Amino acid sequence: QVEVVESGGGLAQAGGSLRLSCAASGRIVSSNGMRWYRQAPGEQRELVASITSGGTTHYAESVKGRFTVSRDNTKNTAYLQMNNLKPQDTAVYYCNIGGIKLLGDYDHEYDSWGQGTQVTVSS
Repeated sequence: QVEVVESGGGLAQAGGSLRLSCAASGRIVSSNGMRWYRQAPGEQRELVASITSGGTTHYAESVKGRFTVSRDNTKNTAYLQMNNLKPQDTAVYYCNIGGIKLLGDYDHEYDSWGQGTQVTVSS
């Protein structure tokens, strides 16, 4: 099994910053795409940012210029730096990591989700 654990959520004021972390652990051979999603109450889960193993990033229009996704491949960890936060950024943020794990003596793909971390931005 590959476990993904997020941390770093909390309460911030509008204009403030938070940094989320997401670490994958287990019999990991490699981690490929790392993605951050968020889900606000009554809304569908949306992709916020993603980063490939080579470092190519993608952002939702609503967070471009404010959020930065990065990764540390040696630690199988992804980060989401969130600056200039707005009340509409309030949501539960989820991390999703895919890659290759060892299952017995063989490589298998994995696609794991974290439990989510709450981000609340007050006006």
